[in-house]
Amino acid sequence: MSHILAIDQGTTSSRAIIFDADMRVVAVAQEEFAQHFPASGWVEHDPADIWATVAGTCRAVIERAGISAGDIAAIGITNQRETTLVWDRDTGTPIHNAIVWQDRRTADMCRELKEAGHEAMIAGRTGLLLDPYFSGTKLRWLLDTVEGAQEQARAGRLLFGTVDSYLIWKLTGGRVHATDATNAARTLLYDIREGRWSEEICTLLDIPMSMLPEVRDCADDFGLTRADLFGREIPILGVAGDQQAATVGQACFAPGMMKSTYGTGCFALLNTGEVPVQSQNRLLTTIAYQLDGKPTYALEGSIFIAGAVVQWLRDGLRMIRAASETQPLAEKADPGQNVILVPAFTGLGAPYWQPECRGAIFGLTRNTGPAEFARAALESVGFQTRDLLEAMQADWMSESGRGDVATLRVDGGMSASDWAMQFLSDIIGAPVDRPQGLETTALGAAWLAGMRAGLYPSMEEFARGWALERQFAPGMDDATRATRYAAWTRAVQAVMQVQAPG
Repeated sequence: MSHILAIDQGTTSSRAIIFDADMRVVAVAQEEFAQHFPASGWVEHDPADIWATVAGTCRAVIERAGISAGDIAAIGITNQRETTLVWDRDTGTPIHNAIVWQDRRTADMCRELKEAGHEAMIAGRTGLLLDPYFSGTKLRWLLDTVEGAQEQARAGRLLFGTVDSYLIWKLTGGRVHATDATNAARTLLYDIREGRWSEEICTLLDIPMSMLPEVRDCADDFGLTRADLFGREIPILGVAGDQQAATVGQACFAPGMMKSTYGTGCFALLNTGEVPVQSQNRLLTTIAYQLDGKPTYALEGSIFIAGAVVQWLRDGLRMIRAASETQPLAEKADPGQNVILVPAFTGLGAPYWQPECRGAIFGLTRNTGPAEFARAALESVGFQTRDLLEAMQADWMSESGRGDVATLRVDGGMSASDWAMQFLSDIIGAPVDRPQGLETTALGAAWLAGMRAGLYPSMEEFARGWALERQFAPGMDDATRATRYAAWTRAVQAVMQVQAPG
């Protein structure tokens, strides 16, 4: 058994990846599924679509790799985080569509909890802010809304889970109801310091604790798949939420190491070691990974719009036909124009958390054209990353006396842009490391499972094997860097004065 099957269940598609004994990608299968928007700000997935695409891509990738289930030593799972499902314990039937992490339907509930003075307690236990992003209030909404759900939950007939839990339940034929510490840490219900579900928060939200899955390490025994799914039982030995899996895949195992993943948005995690740093800058405190019962903590910041700003140039403004055109355009931009784009299309994420503000462009002239727009779009990602980095450094300094970020490693689709990564290095004034393989999220899940199975190396050896494709070193002088960032900061302050209508 010389292969690992990684399941990467994302927001818009499910993927399955086969890795060989040397942790190289052998085959990939991917399938998109429908997004459902039943009301403004609501986002749902049909659980049947999630399961069908996961099962289908797993079968397809085994066939594409030219192997059999007997060649697979273990399965690792990584998943979209915070997305919330509830299903019947006996039948496995979901009581409602999955409520996706992007969904904002519980904004009023979160506001009421804040006004009642509960945010400090919840942040102290979970490291999270009171925001609809997280699972707890989504679960409360389901129990309030689906007829008979609260009574069934109290009677022990309903189970709650994030996507990983639901997949484990389905893969094992209902034999295992479990999650890992990284996914539990995103629910708003888990005490990340005590390492257990918070009875105080569950009581506050009136959530029966019998619904909650058992919390295990990221590399642990999550049961065996049903034999009829792939031809034989396969052990599930690794689970981590997608951003934590990317942190593992980037081998960010030492305190001070940071990874930043650039997809539709951007998620940055800074390893803070054994100490959970309580942010003073509206960042999240979370679990980076948990091995042998010991959690390693991280500070996390989220940027809502990263790669999506390039999609806006293509689909909204029609200035480009393909994302690949952005870099050549940016290279042609007039260096005398200082156009700044603040892409607050859906508000600003960390460290501002201003969901009601909207985007703006500053510094337009008669000569501003597609090249300047392209440059401003790519630069906006660097500026936003510096915002996160400065907030993380401030929190890290206040807790540990250290303000340095030892390493910034990047991955995700946008990290393939040399121009964007060079500007990122310039504006933060530090090196940026891009790995040889950008498939870091799936690799993190695969390594967790493969290490547990005895196929893959220890953490130390895995970290030594991390391979640099290119390092981007800052070339911008200090005065220019300070001037450019000051202009960005002024633009953000102006944008925060403009609220969405209604």
